[in-house]
Amino acid sequence: QIHLVESGGGLVQAGGSLRLTCRAPRVILSTWWTMTMGWYRQAPGKQRELVANITNTGGTNYKDSTKGRFTISKDNGKKMVYLDMSDLKPEDTATYYCYASSSLYVSTSWGQGTQVTVSS
Repeated sequence: QIHLVESGGGLVQAGGSLRLTCRAPRVILSTWWTMTMGWYRQAPGKQRELVANITNTGGTNYKDSTKGRFTISKDNGKKMVYLDMSDLKPEDTATYYCYASSSLYVSTSWGQGTQVTVSS
């Protein structure tokens, strides 16, 4: 398992911005370079859904409803991934979970989750 530490999140009004951060402090660089990382989110009563991810080569993918509003990026030297969220909407309210996957590990690793609440 890959140890992941999340930070960020909180309460914001609609139209506001937040940044989520996920770091992998115990990962060695050779492993970091194999990792795809990103965020899923889960709202009460709903299934967990992919928000965005970034591959080991820097390719990105986004949930359709977040395109143009969310940006995922990473700092390879710090072994950190960022999710910058802008123009937040009440429907973005959920618990956001950082995840990491790698060809070196059988299972996906998850962060502890962070709450994002957008008020209307």
